[in-house]
Amino acid sequence: MKIRYFAWVRERVGKPEEDIEVPSGVATVAELMAWLASRGEEYAHAFANPKVIRAAIDRAHVRPDAAIENAGEIAFFPPMTGG
Repeated sequence: MKIRYFAWVRERVGKPEEDIEVPSGVATVAELMAWLASRGEEYAHAFANPKVIRAAIDRAHVRPDAAIENAGEIAFFPPMTGG
Protein backbone atom coordinates (compact mmCIF):
# COMPACT_ATOMS: atom_id res chain seq x y z
CA MET A 1 0.00 0.00 0.00
CA LYS A 2 1.30 3.46 -0.86
CA ILE A 3 1.32 5.95 1.99
CA ARG A 4 1.77 9.65 1.19
CA TYR A 5 2.59 12.39 3.66
CA PHE A 6 1.96 16.10 3.13
CA ALA A 7 3.01 19.40 4.76
CA TRP A 8 4.30 19.12 8.34
CA VAL A 9 3.41 15.40 8.48
CA ARG A 10 5.92 14.87 5.64
CA GLU A 11 8.50 17.05 7.36
CA ARG A 12 8.23 15.10 10.61
CA VAL A 13 8.28 11.67 8.96
CA GLY A 14 11.15 12.75 6.73
CA LYS A 15 9.81 11.43 3.42
CA PRO A 16 6.98 12.26 1.03
CA GLU A 17 5.77 8.69 0.52
CA GLU A 18 6.52 5.03 1.02
CA ASP A 19 5.18 1.60 0.13
CA ILE A 20 4.40 -0.49 3.20
CA GLU A 21 2.95 -3.84 4.13
CA VAL A 22 0.21 -3.13 6.65
CA PRO A 23 -0.08 -5.76 9.42
CA SER A 24 -3.21 -7.90 9.25
CA GLY A 25 -4.63 -6.50 12.51
CA VAL A 26 -4.67 -2.93 11.17
CA ALA A 27 -8.10 -2.32 9.63
CA THR A 28 -8.92 1.41 9.92
CA VAL A 29 -7.25 4.74 9.31
CA ALA A 30 -7.01 5.32 13.09
CA GLU A 31 -5.37 1.93 13.60
CA LEU A 32 -2.95 2.68 10.75
CA MET A 33 -1.96 5.98 12.36
CA ALA A 34 -1.36 4.21 15.69
CA TRP A 35 0.73 1.53 13.98
CA LEU A 36 2.72 4.14 12.06
CA ALA A 37 3.36 6.04 15.32
CA SER A 38 4.97 2.88 16.71
CA ARG A 39 7.48 2.64 13.84
CA GLY A 40 10.01 5.09 15.25
CA GLU A 41 10.64 8.49 16.74
CA GLU A 42 9.90 10.47 13.58
CA TYR A 43 6.56 8.68 13.10
CA ALA A 44 5.70 9.07 16.77
CA HIS A 45 6.34 12.81 16.42
CA ALA A 46 4.25 13.07 13.22
CA PHE A 47 1.29 11.14 14.66
CA ALA A 48 1.51 12.38 18.26
CA ASN A 49 -1.90 14.04 17.96
CA PRO A 50 -3.88 11.94 15.47
CA LYS A 51 -7.03 14.02 15.98
CA VAL A 52 -5.53 16.88 13.98
CA ILE A 53 -4.37 14.72 11.05
CA ARG A 54 -6.68 14.30 8.09
CA ALA A 55 -6.65 11.28 5.80
CA ALA A 56 -7.71 10.40 2.29
CA ILE A 57 -8.09 6.97 0.75
CA ASP A 58 -7.58 6.92 -3.00
CA ARG A 59 -7.98 10.73 -3.01
CA ALA A 60 -11.29 10.79 -1.12
CA HIS A 61 -11.36 12.33 2.36
CA VAL A 62 -12.28 9.79 5.04
CA ARG A 63 -12.92 9.60 8.77
CA PRO A 64 -10.53 7.84 11.18
CA ASP A 65 -12.89 4.86 11.42
CA ALA A 66 -12.77 4.25 7.64
CA ALA A 67 -11.67 0.77 6.57
CA ILE A 68 -8.36 0.64 4.71
CA GLU A 69 -8.93 -2.74 3.09
CA ASN A 70 -8.33 -2.61 -0.69
CA ALA A 71 -6.93 0.95 -0.50
CA GLY A 72 -4.35 1.68 -3.15
CA GLU A 73 -3.16 4.90 -1.54
CA ILE A 74 -3.64 6.58 1.81
CA ALA A 75 -2.58 10.18 2.33
CA PHE A 76 -2.06 11.99 5.62
CA PHE A 77 -2.07 15.76 5.96
CA PRO A 78 -2.81 18.52 8.48
CA PRO A 79 -6.10 20.42 8.39
CA MET A 80 -6.33 22.76 5.42
CA THR A 81 -7.32 26.38 5.73
CA GLY A 82 -8.76 28.72 3.17
CA GLY A 83 -7.17 31.85 1.97
